[in-house]
Amino acid sequence: MLGEIKGLNEECGVFAVWGHEEAAQLAYYGLHSLQHRGQEGAGIVVSDGDKLSSHKGLGLITEAFKEGDLEQLQGSSAIGHVRYATAGGGGLVNCQPLLFQSQTTGLAVAHNGNLVNANHVKEELERKGSIFQSTSDTEVLAHLIKRSDETRFEDQLKDALSYIEGAYAFAVMTEDKLLCAMDPNGLRPLAIGTIGDTYVVASETCAFDVIGAEYLRDMQPGEIISIDDSGMHSELFSTATSRAICSLEYVYFARPDSNVDNINVHTARKNLGKEMAKEAPVEADVVTGVPDSSISAAIGYAEATGTPYELGLIKNRYVGRTFIQPSQALREQGVKMKLSAVRGVVEGKRVVMVDDSIVRGTTSKRIVRMLKEAGATEVHVRITSPPITHPCFYGIDTSTKAELIASSYTVDEMRDLMGADSLSFISIEGLQNGIGRDKSEPNCGQCLACFTGKYPTEIYDDTLHPHDKIMNG
Repeated sequence: MLGEIKGLNEECGVFAVWGHEEAAQLAYYGLHSLQHRGQEGAGIVVSDGDKLSSHKGLGLITEAFKEGDLEQLQGSSAIGHVRYATAGGGGLVNCQPLLFQSQTTGLAVAHNGNLVNANHVKEELERKGSIFQSTSDTEVLAHLIKRSDETRFEDQLKDALSYIEGAYAFAVMTEDKLLCAMDPNGLRPLAIGTIGDTYVVASETCAFDVIGAEYLRDMQPGEIISIDDSGMHSELFSTATSRAICSLEYVYFARPDSNVDNINVHTARKNLGKEMAKEAPVEADVVTGVPDSSISAAIGYAEATGTPYELGLIKNRYVGRTFIQPSQALREQGVKMKLSAVRGVVEGKRVVMVDDSIVRGTTSKRIVRMLKEAGATEVHVRITSPPITHPCFYGIDTSTKAELIASSYTVDEMRDLMGADSLSFISIEGLQNGIGRDKSEPNCGQCLACFTGKYPTEIYDDTLHPHDKIMNG
């Protein structure tokens, strides 16, 4: 998985369907299209109107579901999830959707994001007698729902959401109803689509294309939608909303064929490449992108500078899990199993290498070295996000400031460490221009916290790494 090379991983993808006789099969295909959002585990819960049934497993969805598993999931409604663990750890017990049974009703929960006050709420719930079955922050929501004194399920969810903070796109299902909720900042995407009278909800619109669904709209910050046999209904649980969608959804996480909040990801990345070309042009012979997420930006950079775009780096698409534990020397070369330089393209050439981000810096160093070993005479690195200097607490696994190379080194020092001939990052203004969101909104409706350290929610001390507490004084 290229995510292991690059050093950024996002928590998960959510998919839901209501009112289709092959709900489990639709969920499977929807999750397959969201596989890039999580590879550690997958699960589906279905409702037949009387009971909830579940299947989940570790690994890719093709590993989690074997022949016959889907046939056991009978029902016309389903929620599904692919997971990358950023909070609570891994293991089957933390795979979602989480399923709970009580005397009155079943409850299934799937979550994309991360709750910044989960530990505080957990401690309070445990003092009142709650016993948690997982270490996932998602389980907090189920306990809060069941403790609510409200009678209407929508009001129980509203009550529960009033206690939690952070990033969340939730799908919550009972035997007879599907509810979805988005945090007041809209940090994680969630879109709604239809197939005839069937409703579908997904973290990205690419899932709609796979199953033949028509895009309806994106969910809005602070919104709850409820779907049952009477149709879809919308209401707000919070009016204190301020859009701050994760900038890295456009830069790195989302698939290029997805539209995130009505902006096509490929177009945004291509425009980021063009903005990068304005800010940091350089004399070169070829432009290449680090596959896959940087290809669009590299094309944009090449077009804007008039430098030929070439496939100078090739991704090996057949790298899977291995039980071999290599020596440190072989592990250092592990990137070559997943990425190769094309000597015929780069040999004797001045190369612009376009990438979307630098996290720890080790991968960029290896790729620069790989290009030079293949004969590149110069390697100029262009990054289409600003330097990542602060950890993310909203569902990306950069939980400590200490591991972020840009928090400790200048751009020139990073250039020297990776052996590049030049290194430039896009500016925040260039980032916003490239993505093209509404400039009348604060920060163009984007979360910039990993670049600026200005978080849209409160960050609690127990979410900080001890080393970061020292660094932050």
